[in-house]
Amino acid sequence: MNAPTGETVEAVVRAQLAKALGGRRGMVEAAVPTVVFTALWLTTRELRLALAVSIAAAVVLLVVRLVQRSTVQFVVNALVGIGIGWLFVTMAARNGGSEDEQALAYFLPGILYNSGYTVLLALSCLVGWPLVGFMVGSVTGDPTAWHDDRQVVRLCARLTWLLALPCLVRVVAQGPLWLAGNSSAIDADTVVAMLGVLKIVMGWPLQLAALGAMLWVLGRNRTPMQPSPAAG
Repeated sequence: MNAPTGETVEAVVRAQLAKALGGRRGMVEAAVPTVVFTALWLTTRELRLALAVSIAAAVVLLVVRLVQRSTVQFVVNALVGIGIGWLFVTMAARNGGSEDEQALAYFLPGILYNSGYTVLLALSCLVGWPLVGFMVGSVTGDPTAWHDDRQVVRLCARLTWLLALPCLVRVVAQGPLWLAGNSSAIDADTVVAMLGVLKIVMGWPLQLAALGAMLWVLGRNRTPMQPSPAAG
């Protein structure tokens, strides 16, 4: 598949990023389960209730998507996140953790995910194969041909670093808090409330800030797409 005539790397990456974000509705669907879980835990101290209602809220959003026959990707992502959180809560309970430790365990997968994603994105840049480059490859029809153009590699590296920045900020902000709550250095309820707020504030808003920076970089240049020879 050849790239459309006159299309630029910047245009391709902008389109792929817009598709990945899911718009305002996708942002809301990602935030609702965390809001519900945090609010119910802090007001009722019923961990199972907080988990169950947050799952129920996500399921309702999923049903609405199905009825409207629109993409369920972002709701499913939220459900998977809750499911992994529930797994960590269950593991904490089986290991004899207190209710406070179980509530904190709900937020651990997100911290681990952002840590791993930061490392992955950073390594991809350091080894000279920035992950954003594969967005370009998915359009040209050759997943690696973009790597032959140093200008494209440099652009993709800058964009990949910007993509990694929100993940790094989340880890730096949330990781020490989680450790402080788990060691009782800070009251667990306070930490749960702070982590709940940070998870929302540092979710889509931070992602959008990074996207804005990426769009600024993309708006400065026009790097021509190079069709893959094999795609002709």
